[in-house]
Parts: sequence; structure tokens; C-alpha cells
Amino acid sequence: MSDIPRPRSSKVYDGMDRISQRSLLRGTGVEDEDIGKPLIAIANSFTEINPGHVHLDRLSQIVKKGVREAGGLPREFNTISVCDGIAMGHEGMKMSLPSRELIADSLEVMVKSHGFDAMVCLTTCDKIDPGMLMAAVRLDIPTIFVLGGPMAAGCPEWGRYAGEKITVMDLFEVRGLVMRGEISEEEGSYLEQICCGSPGACAGMFTAMTMQCLIEALGMTLPYMATAESTGNFREKLAFETGIKILGLLKRDLTPRKIMSEPAFRNAIIVDMALGGSTNTVLHLKAIAEEAGVDLPLDLFDEISRITPHLVNMAPAGRHIIEELHNAGGIPAVMKTLEEKLDTTLITVTGLTIKENLKEARVKDPEIIRPLDRPIHETGGMAILGGNLAPNKAVAKMAAIDPLMWEFTGTAKCYEREEDAIEAIHSGEIINGDVVVIRYEGPKGGPGMREMLASTSAVVGYGLDRVYLLTDGRFSGASRGPCIGHISPEAAAGGPIALVENGDKIRVSIPDRSLTLEINDAELEKRKLKWDPIAQNSLSGYLSRYSKLVTSADKGAVLEK
Repeated sequence: MSDIPRPRSSKVYDGMDRISQRSLLRGTGVEDEDIGKPLIAIANSFTEINPGHVHLDRLSQIVKKGVREAGGLPREFNTISVCDGIAMGHEGMKMSLPSRELIADSLEVMVKSHGFDAMVCLTTCDKIDPGMLMAAVRLDIPTIFVLGGPMAAGCPEWGRYAGEKITVMDLFEVRGLVMRGEISEEEGSYLEQICCGSPGACAGMFTAMTMQCLIEALGMTLPYMATAESTGNFREKLAFETGIKILGLLKRDLTPRKIMSEPAFRNAIIVDMALGGSTNTVLHLKAIAEEAGVDLPLDLFDEISRITPHLVNMAPAGRHIIEELHNAGGIPAVMKTLEEKLDTTLITVTGLTIKENLKEARVKDPEIIRPLDRPIHETGGMAILGGNLAPNKAVAKMAAIDPLMWEFTGTAKCYEREEDAIEAIHSGEIINGDVVVIRYEGPKGGPGMREMLASTSAVVGYGLDRVYLLTDGRFSGASRGPCIGHISPEAAAGGPIALVENGDKIRVSIPDRSLTLEINDAELEKRKLKWDPIAQNSLSGYLSRYSKLVTSADKGAVLEK
């Protein structure tokens, strides 16, 4: 018998009254010497359809070797993992955000059903990262994350991007470039073949990589895990160490709620702002924090953004990719730079405090990770907006918006779904000076709060640099340019975005944090009285249940309890 605590598995497998459970466990290949060892869940999200997760099967084998060496019994199970890039721009994107809740629930079901003592989560991409974090906090058993890391960027040898490193963000803009005659279809096909150069998450500071970086900032994975090469020896070394360390966490009963405290979430938001991270992190951090019993009001994100400089000019805001961030020192170097702003007394899954973890961290390239006195921008990468068009707030990725567009007034052109807006952009209906309003794409109205990467990419591809996109849906972490999402209340709930009419003037002020529909209150009230919600197409299956239970974006789009 092991001397490591077995607070849960002992209740499921020990004693003569559990003889059937032990026999069933033996049916999985467990030998006599394994009976009585701590049972460690290896919660994997491996799949062959998602490049971010296609290599996690190999990493899980390495994690299990570490678990066995440290005296544990690893048992692996899988959960789902949607590739947002593949789901983008069609009905499949409605399933992406809802999958977050399914992932959290599936881990809870498996762990509670089988009496696991501790857990290692293997994850890479957008909704899997927060879904597993939500489960980890909900279950509150010792847990460490093994991350899939970034894919290698494409390196074109000829054409428009020759000598540069490209990401999938560039591919989403190719159609517009071809239509404008700036590149040929032949070059587009060439870029398709070389862009996604390895397993891993898309190589910019898009949602998947932002979330991986924040998992590291929260203290839930080993240092450098987020940014290291996806398939290299170093990541495999970290995976093996994780398998060993999870037994140490079990001995200490060091659980996620002891790590992911309110100050830890503040640290994560600070790092997020310095990285110019994806706006989707607002939804996800709020959802994770709710599971932890921590309140993260939207105003806190804005408050932190105003006092945190933007230090790393990553794609999509700039041209740097994750590989360059890693070579410059990774997340430890970013946190070392921010040390005076962080609570470094907090414990992490290493068993050490953040301060102890950062002892050897250093910035190797100050052009990639800027010092505090020479930032990209004086304030953080995100802004939370209010105003009569967004009474319950909206979110903008300030780092990816040209400062010349921080103050803008334009003419509204309204669309009831993303496909109609995309068609309008491709047909030339949208011109500079317009504000494209895409509504009924919120959590309930979509349902599923789709990402609008196809529309933002079309705007960029056609060179429409004086057009704003507003939506009650979301924007991809790969979106760039003037776009504001998460507008709350959403159109389906009767929010003011449902009352905008073609030709209305809309004013955006990033410095003032305001989003204003320039009509008087009397006209707005008159429109409210006339408003008739758009009927949804008949829903079935999971989305039907989801639309009835999901809350608004300002609450993290979590399900009602």
C-alpha cells in the first residue's frame, strides 16, 4: 500500500464491500502491485481533427510515466475539443462556446464517478483550456495542467510574405487580398500548404495561446509550459515532471482553490493586459472565477488595463509570434518585468511561490518583451466600454485597433447574422465610414455567441481601414482592427443593439470607454415599444437546452445554476 494519501479512491476501492470495483479496475490491466496506489486522472483532450490537440496522446504517455515513477496509478480518459478555426464562419461556430460547459461537466462526471485522487489536464485550445479550469476549481482535487503549446509558424519563401512568419490569421485575410488582386490564387494555395507547420495552438496571441499563458500566470502549470515548442524535448521533460509533481501536490493537499485565489486572478488579468491578449479571456476568466467563488466585475478588467502597460506586440496586434516570446524569456520573463505589480507571494503547482519561480527568469530580448519604461502602449491591451448602446458593457481589444480609430463616428449598417454581413462586405456594400452591426449572435440569440473572424478578416482583406464592427457575439483572438464585441444586453434580450436602424450614427470613444447610439432617449423608448424579437430557427439537441440556460456575456456566458 502507498503512503501517499488516497482521500477519494480509498472510499471507492478499499475493503471487502468494494471487491467488485477492484475487479473491474483489474479489468483495465491493473496488477496486484497497483492496487492501493493513489488514482490519478489523466484528463486528455486528444483528437485527430484539431491540430492543437493531435499531439496530446504522446504527451499523456509521458505524463503517465512520471505518475508511475512517483508511485501513482494513472488512468486516462478523454473529452471533446473543438477547433475554432475549423468551426469558424459557419453554423459549427455556434457549438464552440457551449462546448466549454460540456467539457467542464464531463470532467466532473468522470472524476466523481471513479474516485480519482488527483488530476492532470492536457489541453491546448480556446474552450478546452477554460472548460478544464472550471472543472478543476469545481472538483478542487490536486490538479496540474500540461499544455500543448504553439504550432510552428509558416515561413514563405516567395510572395507577399516572403521572409516573414505567418499564422492562420493571415490565411483568413487571403480571400480579400486575392479579390483585390494583391496576391494570386496560386500564392494563396501555397500559403495554405505551409502556414500551419506543426501540431499546437495557432501561433499568435490568439485565444488559445492567451489562455495557455494565463494558465501559467495563474500558477496552474509548470513555468515555460505555455510557450515552449509544441513537440520538442523540453515540453516532454515538463510533461514527465508534471506526472511526478502531481503526487507531491496530493501529499500536500494543494488544490486549485488554494492556488486560484482572487489575487491570482488579478495577476492573470495584469499579464493578460501586458500581452495584449484575446477579449475572450474576459468571458473565460469570469466563468472560472465564478466556479472559485471569486467576483471579477468587468470594471476590474478596465481598472487593471488603465494601470498596466502593453509590453509585448504579438500577432494579431503586431507581427511577433509565440516562438519569439518564448525565446525572449516566455511568461516568466513577462511576469518578472511586471513583478512590482503582481502578488508574488502566491503558491503555484510547483509547490513554490511565484517569487521563487521567477528567481532565475530574465528578459533575453527587450525588443520582444519591453521594459515598463518603454512599453508598446502606456495602458493595457483591452478596454471595457459602456454607454447607451452597451448598458451592461462591451469589450474592445484596444491593442489591435489603430489609435487613429480610437475616436470614431460612423453610419450604422445592420445585419441579423454574420453570414449576411460577410456577404455585404464581399459585395462592396460596406464602405469606409460605416459601422457594421452584427446582432442576434449573443449567447442566447445565436445561440452560442459565435466569433466574427470571417467578417473582421474580410474587412482587413478589402482594405476597409475606417470601418467598425460591433456585435453582441464575440471576436476571435485572431481578429484585428476596429471591432467591439460582447455588447450587453444582447439583441435577443431586447438590448439597445436590437434597436439600431440603418443610417443611425454611432460614436465610439475608446479613451472615454463609451459606445453611443446618437439618438435621443425619447426615440430609443419609442423603438423599444415597437421592438419585436426575431424568431429563432427551430433549435434541437444541445443548443436548444443551452439557449434556455445560458446567461449574458457580462456574466461570462455561464449556465444558470
